Amino acid sequence: MHFRLIDHILESGPDRVVAIKNVTAAEEYLRDHFPGFPVLPGVFMIEGMVQAARHMLEHRGMNRMVLGEVKGVKYGSFVRPGEALRIEVLFEKELESGVFAVKGTGVVLKHGGNEQETAVTGRFTMRAVRMEVPAVVAGA
Repeated sequence: MHFRLIDHILESGPDRVVAIKNVTAAEEYLRDHFPGFPVLPGVFMIEGMVQAARHMLEHRGMNRMVLGEVKGVKYGSFVRPGEALRIEVLFEKELESGVFAVKGTGVVLKHGGNEQETAVTGRFTMRAVRMEVPAVVAGA
């Protein structure tokens, strides 16, 4: 199953990307998270930042990037149906072996964007996909 957690890219370049995730009541996962109080799961907020970072790194010629490591994630406000998550990801630096350090922030846009509260912040790394050869099972 693939979740597209970016609806619109507002700004994009090699050092910064700004994107929007509109949360609607039609999203299947909201039925279970949480019954009677549907909110965007925190892990989906992180995945939205990862998808935005992937888009940003494509401007640097880096394709097929995946999440490497997450550090210092802090959650604030919930993101409910009818609200939007404004995601901003900033390039910090290139580390050894083609790993990229980035910083992400997600802000809840409430009531048409006039009210804003931080939903998530954190630092994470992105790295190239590693193609691994499956091990041969003895006796197979």
